[in-house]
Amino acid sequence: MIAHFLLYPLLFQFALAIVLMFFWRDTRIQRRLSVAGSGIALLLAGFLFAQVWQFGTVTFQAGGWQAPFGITLVVDMLSATLVLLTCLLGLAISIFSSASIISERAKFGYFPIYHLLLMGLIGAFITGDIFNLYVWFEVIIISSFVLLTIGGEKPQIESAVKYFTLNILASVIFLTAIAVLYGLTGTLNMADLSVKIAASENKGLINITALIFFVGFGIKSAVFPLYFWLPSSYHTPPAAVSAIFGGLLTKVGVYAMIRVFTLIFIRDEFIDNLLMTVAVLTILSGGFGALVQNNIQKVFSYLIICHIGFMIAGLSMHSELALTGAIFYMIHDIVVKGNLFLVGGMIYKIKGSNSMKELGGFYGSYPKLSILMLIPLFSLIGIPPLSGFWPKISLLQAGFEDNYYVLIGFILLGSFLTLFVVAKMWTNVFWKASTGIPRKPNFKYFGDLKFKDKLNMVLPIAILALVSLYIGFFAEHVQLLSERIAFELSNTSGYIEAVLGKIPPVNP
Repeated sequence: MIAHFLLYPLLFQFALAIVLMFFWRDTRIQRRLSVAGSGIALLLAGFLFAQVWQFGTVTFQAGGWQAPFGITLVVDMLSATLVLLTCLLGLAISIFSSASIISERAKFGYFPIYHLLLMGLIGAFITGDIFNLYVWFEVIIISSFVLLTIGGEKPQIESAVKYFTLNILASVIFLTAIAVLYGLTGTLNMADLSVKIAASENKGLINITALIFFVGFGIKSAVFPLYFWLPSSYHTPPAAVSAIFGGLLTKVGVYAMIRVFTLIFIRDEFIDNLLMTVAVLTILSGGFGALVQNNIQKVFSYLIICHIGFMIAGLSMHSELALTGAIFYMIHDIVVKGNLFLVGGMIYKIKGSNSMKELGGFYGSYPKLSILMLIPLFSLIGIPPLSGFWPKISLLQAGFEDNYYVLIGFILLGSFLTLFVVAKMWTNVFWKASTGIPRKPNFKYFGDLKFKDKLNMVLPIAILALVSLYIGFFAEHVQLLSERIAFELSNTSGYIEAVLGKIPPVNP
């Protein structure tokens, strides 16, 4: 029963997308079904999380073919946590979409494609096969490309070309790395790869393959110098689309990097130094890029890049404590970044602009809403005791224990850059006097919406803000979860035995 249950969050999103297609022209039913279905999906993900927490890693062998010969699905604590966060953010954005996505976009299949994207994300998190990880990446790319271009506006098309081109390039590189890995080991099952790579004597070619994987995942994660597609594309679609992109899409690349470099490849000094160097440059490029932006959504896009650097820094230090910090930061970042793009969308709906030069007086006009928006902004900075503060403690402690003082300095610099950027935004958008932006013709402002639609735009921001507060004020719970995930990543025998039954002997 438990083994089959890991399929339910995945299959439910697929079934929901199919059902929504039967109501292609009835957008009212699509909106209701999407919200109700997202609520059910969250319950399924919550049950799966509870089962894995209580009983440990769950596996499913498709078609009864035992690993490593069949298709394996695996849910450990990392996968269960990310599936739960995907469904949580999916529900919040579904509610926001029900009020913010106009009927013209909805009639082009927004809601079915949205749930296919969620299906792709869940599939990527639970697959135990490196080739099927590639397949789920393709599902994600195709779905996200459609969402990025719905509406057909010129900025969307321009950004979609950059987005699609770079992600397809990443997929080609990823597929090439898979082919080399299969040629080396004769297997694609990640648990089996872990065993055979450890026994292989061809360390030089294995390290080269690891570098190819790093480039492929690095493009998808938007690390330096492969990040420029992200700020060029994430600000152009509707806020609901930007929120799912900003909260989850880049984290899939980070997840893949963490999974591959803890389970499959044996780390050495060169790989660790490369990861550390890239982490530092990613923090700098994202932080300084955010400083010079005036569009709110572009600022958030560059801050995604900056904070991806924090997670890569945790991976690069190669210790259980550093991994704890990286996982904790990923949990915090998924919730906060998704919420911030919704905040940007709300500001645009109220004021008709996302330019900080044009905005102002928001706090004077909407004090309660401003205080609500302050929660994810302060969480982003990491003001204690909010959610962004605690994972940095683990990262800094890990850095001090292993004498990575330069890396500590750059993590602190990234934090100060984030503080400066958010302070600049707060001053320009909320505190300074309003500049009186001319009203746009044929634009439906927040004040023009019905009460139900207003509530559906505010409610998801409030839900995610409460989750951020929970992560901050009850950080010991998330810390305990992150420590367990880091322990499982550092001690891979449990994952391998859950998939293969036992660690088999291998003749190199």
